[in-house]
Amino acid sequence: MDTNGSVRRKTVILFPLPFQGHINPMLQLANILHTYGFKITIIHAQYNSPNPSNYPHLTFKPIDEGFSKIVDQLATNLDATYYIRYLNESCVDPFRDCLAKLLLGDQESKIACVITDAAFYFTQAVADELKLPRLTLRTSSMGCVLAYDALPFDSNKTCFCITKEDSDYEVSVPEYPLLKFKDISKITINPQGMGDYVTNTINQMKASSGIIWNTFKELEKSDLETISQDVRTPSFTLGPFHKYFPASSSSLIEQDRTIISWLDKQPPKSVVYVSFGSVALITKSEFQEVAHGLANVGLPFLWVVRPGMVVGSEWLESLPENFQERMGDRGRIVKWSPQQEVLAHPATGCFWTHNGWNSTLESICEGVPMICSPCFVDQPINARYVSDVWMIGVFLEDGFERMGIEMAIKRVMMDKEGEEIRERISCLKDKVNVSLDEGGSSFQSLNNLVDYISSF
Repeated sequence: MDTNGSVRRKTVILFPLPFQGHINPMLQLANILHTYGFKITIIHAQYNSPNPSNYPHLTFKPIDEGFSKIVDQLATNLDATYYIRYLNESCVDPFRDCLAKLLLGDQESKIACVITDAAFYFTQAVADELKLPRLTLRTSSMGCVLAYDALPFDSNKTCFCITKEDSDYEVSVPEYPLLKFKDISKITINPQGMGDYVTNTINQMKASSGIIWNTFKELEKSDLETISQDVRTPSFTLGPFHKYFPASSSSLIEQDRTIISWLDKQPPKSVVYVSFGSVALITKSEFQEVAHGLANVGLPFLWVVRPGMVVGSEWLESLPENFQERMGDRGRIVKWSPQQEVLAHPATGCFWTHNGWNSTLESICEGVPMICSPCFVDQPINARYVSDVWMIGVFLEDGFERMGIEMAIKRVMMDKEGEEIRERISCLKDKVNVSLDEGGSSFQSLNNLVDYISSF
């Protein structure tokens, strides 16, 4: 690659949605483009602001989006579309002003384009106004986009409110048979708001100059073909982003690195790694069921319990009595972990996950089978792909119940089914590495993206 040629010394401006699962891939993309010689400027919200000292090679421009006025609602209001709508309204003027100043002030290099999170759908109008090409970054899977587009958010159907007592709870959804009604009841508590979000996002993706996907062609080939038939905007599948660099430094929570030495002492593929991500919440009773399930299965475990994850608790107050004393050195509980390193460790045998897209990709890249406990938005869709399409994990169908937890862990860690799952995900791991090698699909897609941006 030519990282010194003048054609590469253009500036690319990036604008991430201010949540961990969106900030990480955007900063990874920023690093990737920087290695190809582009100058990078990150416009970012004050909320969940990245630490510029971790990225001395990038320029950061904060804007005041006013999100702090409603951030205290995050622990109680689980309607994701509420926060996305708020950000799409409150960021318009600050983003436009910041972008306009950058366009006027950058004398050293031409600003080639802006890349924004697809959830920031308002940015297309701003980019058009300022006559600047806009590319979108999708931080979810392609399957998620297809499912969102197919589901009846704007109808009068009650499928989003179905509970365990309803006869259709376990039935597949006609519009997208991969999902069951119980899955889409998790996707949103505000179907109308979700419908508006999906419509706005997809329309502005189609209006953009290009779509960047954090995925690789071999994983979602059929979905890519389907999307390409409907969306004529160029698509670039250059993921998984995190594979281009060592473990990311963009974590917003301090990582407990003492667990690596603990993992070093465990037998190969013996540890159950449990983490439900940076946003998901569980109840006290669900938390206790997880604890009992881990205790009963008898395997070593590493459990990430984010402060505030358990509703009504600060951290571990809701554990069963004397739980940590009884587990001793068999179990470790930490506030946050260096997840990529944990998944790559030879002692890790399975990953019990919420199936956020970043976590799902990281597990695939290390060949670690999954136990799926999705919580909301795209997670139920990802989980169904893991369990029913790629068949590289087990879906915890009955939620957080100790018997089901114990059975799921045994299926993955001890049964023949688990061996077959491990073989399939190992094959996917190999395909990831091939896609990133010279001549591979992600390698070529990245070069196409670099050439495309350079043409602006």
